[in-house]
Amino acid sequence: MSEPISRSQPVIAPIHPTIVRITHWTNAVAILMMISSGWAIHNAYPTLPFLFPSALTLGGSLIGGLQWHFAAMWLVMANGLIYLVYGLASGRFYRKLLPISPGAVFADLKAALAGRLGHADLGGYNGVQRLLYLGVIVDGVLVVLSGLAIWKPVQLRPLLMLLGDFDTARLIHFGAMSIIVGFLIVHVVMALLVPRSLLAMVRGR
Repeated sequence: MSEPISRSQPVIAPIHPTIVRITHWTNAVAILMMISSGWAIHNAYPTLPFLFPSALTLGGSLIGGLQWHFAAMWLVMANGLIYLVYGLASGRFYRKLLPISPGAVFADLKAALAGRLGHADLGGYNGVQRLLYLGVIVDGVLVVLSGLAIWKPVQLRPLLMLLGDFDTARLIHFGAMSIIVGFLIVHVVMALLVPRSLLAMVRGR
């Protein structure tokens, strides 16, 4: 009498691997610390002629803001390096973010504004998502480089000169961080509109 053939369940690859989920949530916390402490630094030494509400700042003063900012900076850099190395070495960036076609970006943006953009496949990114995610990665690198330039303007003078001067580097740093704030707002809104995408980043599937 023959034994019944056992059929194992197919292994379903996670939409977001564990390392991606860990670095994503670590980065979310670290970036919020960077933004709020950066606003405290701005209020103490304004880059532009306005101040942020003190309730949105972290550190309470220039010294406190700098301490939080530097602490979060190391976390952002270490976490970002892990994410970049994994994304490049695994080919995830290539699979998820390329190619980017102007036609696809325009078509997907038009569909999104009309409320007709589908979200059935959470494993793939549309043209707009690819452009935004790749753009925010490049912007993140600019934030780090400009931040290092204004942190060590003497030791890293060649980098500072590449960005112009100290005041210009501060403006670039502020502008690049503002882009990240804008990205976060859009990112959170889209996650709330498509709750399945938020669950996928929590549990991988």
